[in-house]
Amino acid sequence: MFEHNVLVALFVTFLAASATMLGALSMIGAKESNPRLLAFGLSFAGGAMIYISLVEIFVKSQTSFGEIYPAKEAYSIATLAFFVGIFLLVILDKVLPNPHTDIENCHAYHHGKERKNLEKVGLLAVIAITAHNVPEGMATFFSTLNNPVVGLNLAFAIAIHNIPEGLSIAIPIFYATRSKKKAVLATFISAIAEPLGAFLGYIILAPFIGPAVYGGVFGVIAGAMVYLALDELLPTAKRYAKGHETVYGIISGMAIIALSLVMFK
Repeated sequence: MFEHNVLVALFVTFLAASATMLGALSMIGAKESNPRLLAFGLSFAGGAMIYISLVEIFVKSQTSFGEIYPAKEAYSIATLAFFVGIFLLVILDKVLPNPHTDIENCHAYHHGKERKNLEKVGLLAVIAITAHNVPEGMATFFSTLNNPVVGLNLAFAIAIHNIPEGLSIAIPIFYATRSKKKAVLATFISAIAEPLGAFLGYIILAPFIGPAVYGGVFGVIAGAMVYLALDELLPTAKRYAKGHETVYGIISGMAIIALSLVMFK
């Protein structure tokens, strides 16, 4: 049987992933979207992910490596792991670009325009977002496993980010097929990739878990999360912003995570 802390980490990962379903369900029930609120939410998640990745997760990578290497060498290896995480996400984006449906065009889709194209976009969105969800799930899981406070904060940021991801899947599927069931099912398949990826990652790495593994995992996670925020969340937020929602969201996200970490230190 799994230890209690492993089950807690899996549960937190599942909660973060479930926000993807909220995106799908909110799209189906909503009559109109609020692009400015979406811009703030995406940038809030981006700011939170950048802050916690650089202030906490990267430091944990350096600390873990510091248990087996001298300080300078530990920092160098953690830095290398950080850029490996970025490189892996760059490769993933080359193979499976992460699509984002234009929410403002929902009503045009509803009237039947480009339904075949939408169905193709929806399928690509399921594949691409599912692939991107695997490292997000591992990030949440291993962060929670090592430190529940850090893990919960990261899960919070990823959950916010997952809501528009659910929209990105559900919008084209729903308006192409006119089927709520298909839209929800496609979103569920993508969402379940996070806890499943975390579980498989743990099964593979469990026999080897130690300072070196934790150091490598946290370094890669920090790089991947920063890349995700800079490449995906913030540009998408800027596209929907009408004013200063993006910068306000970034600062708010950083401030909330910083306050949480200070309170629970």
